[in-house]
Amino acid sequence: MEKIKELKDKHVAIVGLGISQIDFVLSIENSKTWDEIWGINAVVAAFKCDRMFMLDPASRFFEGDDAGKTTEVMRKILPELTLPIYTCELDERVPAAIEYPLEDVANYSKCAYFNNTVAYAIAFAYWSEVSQIDLFGIDFSYQHNLHFAEAGRACVEFWLCKCMEKGITVAASPRSAILDSNVSAKERLYGYHRLNDPNVAVPHNGHWIIAPHSKLNAVLAEHNVEMMEEILPPEPYKG
Repeated sequence: MEKIKELKDKHVAIVGLGISQIDFVLSIENSKTWDEIWGINAVVAAFKCDRMFMLDPASRFFEGDDAGKTTEVMRKILPELTLPIYTCELDERVPAAIEYPLEDVANYSKCAYFNNTVAYAIAFAYWSEVSQIDLFGIDFSYQHNLHFAEAGRACVEFWLCKCMEKGITVAASPRSAILDSNVSAKERLYGYHRLNDPNVAVPHNGHWIIAPHSKLNAVLAEHNVEMMEEILPPEPYKG
């Protein structure tokens, strides 16, 4: 598969099925936009997406109930969707299916560590040389499959690290456990978190600003940086 040239340097959102997808909704309500929105599996039933990643074979949805509560909605939408659906094998029941460029991505990244669908989507972004990835609903907080949660989070964070090393900006919902995004800034740097005035780290233009928490606002002001606040529902304007 040839790279999609139009994706180079683009800002994309990747939306998964986790509860932190609520921040995607709130972001839209607060006028946030992206060049493209990529949906993981049944997310495309709820949101308008530009690409879909479904690395399970379509038979998982059409020939059994292994996909749980998403089975019925996937059976309904897969034959009707027209957006590109990246998957592991073609199926005549899914006309928009495209084989994921596994060999191209693996050789470009020099890695074939993929244990979940989200990792494939991030690797596709890496291969496509996007400029920024925003993650929503990528939580890996499964209550009944702790091993899958831990293994999946590790794989996703590995690929995010590769993206960051490549200069791709990465952001995650503040409700997500990915990259400890749901941990207080004062608690993220192990060891320093035990100090009376713990150091905190804030990304800015490809670099990290490190400062004691008590001095953070002053240091950020020197760099004209504002701390990202929790996304809230929009309030009525002027009544």
